[in-house]
Amino acid sequence: MFIDINQELILMTIGAFLLGWILSSISSRMGDRHRARRRDPRDDRIRELEAELRIANSEREQLHEKHEAVLTELEDANDSIEKRDNVISHQQSRVEDLKKDLKESVAKTRELRQELTDRAEETLRSEVKIREIETELSVAQASTDLLATGVLDYSMAPDAKDDGANDLVDPDAMEAGSSKS
Repeated sequence: MFIDINQELILMTIGAFLLGWILSSISSRMGDRHRARRRDPRDDRIRELEAELRIANSEREQLHEKHEAVLTELEDANDSIEKRDNVISHQQSRVEDLKKDLKESVAKTRELRQELTDRAEETLRSEVKIREIETELSVAQASTDLLATGVLDYSMAPDAKDDGANDLVDPDAMEAGSSKS
């Protein structure tokens, strides 16, 4: 079935094929070296730009993560500021209420002090009047007792209205009585 092909022809074909392959490999390698020397500067620029793009993308991702972290910190800070503002406003309203209560209690205290002062003054005046009345009563009682015992007798004294009254009164007592008035 097979055609009888000469073995030499097969070997020559295989040898020619191998020689062609070797020559093409050598020429392509030499061409690559030559092409590498004559590379287009735009290709280098494109590679540089692609590298810069990858770097910029990674930096952008890092900055985006930092941005997210800063935003969460900002939200937390705003929440804490809002809470502090609420606490401060609550405390200020409480301070205002306390100031108002304090003013009211100070006014009430002043009123009570004035009332107590007035009462103490009234009490003192009434005590003084009571002592004066007691003194008058004791003097009246003493003179009644003296009249009853007969030590004092106004009817027997000559010129009883003027002279007798002056003899019975002590001059030191008169000065003390006039200094009280």
